[in-house]
Amino acid sequence: MTRFLHTSDWQLGMTRHYLSKRGDDDPQARFTADRIEAVRRLGDVAHQEGCEFVVVAGNVFETQNVSAQIIARACEAMASIDIPVYLLPGNHDSLEPGCLWDGQDFLRRCPSNVHVLRDQAETQVTNGNGLVIATIVAAPLTTRHPSTDPLAKLAMSLKPTETPRILVGHGQLEGLSGDTRDALISRSPLDEAIARGALHYVALGDRHIAWPLNDDHAAIRYSGTQESTSFNEVGVGTTVIVDLGDPLTCQTIDVGTWLHARVSQEVAGEADLQILRDRLDSFDHRDRTIIRYDLHGQVTIPQQAELDEILADYETVFASLEPSENRHDLTVVGNDISLAEADVPGWVREAAEELSGMCATNDDAVAALTLLHRLVNAEEAGTAPTVAHTVEVSR
Repeated sequence: MTRFLHTSDWQLGMTRHYLSKRGDDDPQARFTADRIEAVRRLGDVAHQEGCEFVVVAGNVFETQNVSAQIIARACEAMASIDIPVYLLPGNHDSLEPGCLWDGQDFLRRCPSNVHVLRDQAETQVTNGNGLVIATIVAAPLTTRHPSTDPLAKLAMSLKPTETPRILVGHGQLEGLSGDTRDALISRSPLDEAIARGALHYVALGDRHIAWPLNDDHAAIRYSGTQESTSFNEVGVGTTVIVDLGDPLTCQTIDVGTWLHARVSQEVAGEADLQILRDRLDSFDHRDRTIIRYDLHGQVTIPQQAELDEILADYETVFASLEPSENRHDLTVVGNDISLAEADVPGWVREAAEELSGMCATNDDAVAALTLLHRLVNAEEAGTAPTVAHTVEVSR
């Protein structure tokens, strides 16, 4: 039985706009380094599981113009795997004129155990005794947006074989949601090739999900990414261990350390604010967790001030904590009288009353009144709030 590791979409060198540097912490730098470190972790998994080689089904790098440092560190990480690694050019790093695969930064550092699948010729995979244990056929992409199915013609041309044969491709399998601008792969030619014994496994990349999850014997699979890349992915990064036996069996393994997560919640009072605190507290490894929140409902000015304190507090520990651009619709009620009894100068109460009257039509007034609450509360508690910016209110 031949066992190998299927992975894809490393996209080394990926950047995310929401991972901005804050003080001494640089989440983007950690995110970049951890994506490469995850490649080493894949090697550890491959050795622990007794895999004989690794297949990367496209998008090893994020772009053609990643830095020489990213290429160098990626090559060192792949060298540490210490078993054969087969790389497929995908849509992000397609095999086109002037591509990074032909550049000196990659060519002079490419480890001896790494092989780029540059054409559709069959590649023999041998074990330590020189015996052929599998063959690989691949469809490297030569453009970012192929106009035709990259696998159909190749799959239909293959003849039955007793040696396990793996087809490596990159694109959107028909019937799965995704960006249809990318290569759309027809399922029927793949199923037919498997049925006649011409293929034993199809290793796909492009979808950043482990699919399918409910069938350990499915011969057409997406491995998921080694680290999470967006809020559309469920859970952390994954890889797949494939046994080319009879029957074929697959095991999906979690390998990632980063998490993209959404927090959606109705907020209507103090109890809901505590629930929000508890939910944010429930995340492990918050320095590697990226949160998008969307809150719904209606809160008073004091409750909004408390919410701002909660978010400011957790922003310091999460890699990123930001509201969703198109889902967050919490509204603030401006009829606030809580400062009337506070131990503040009269002009503060007068300002609060004026701002309260403007809140229904002026978001800046809401922000200013909320900030005023935070300042007053901090004064009473003897602490200083975290203030992100100064609010100017236009009458």
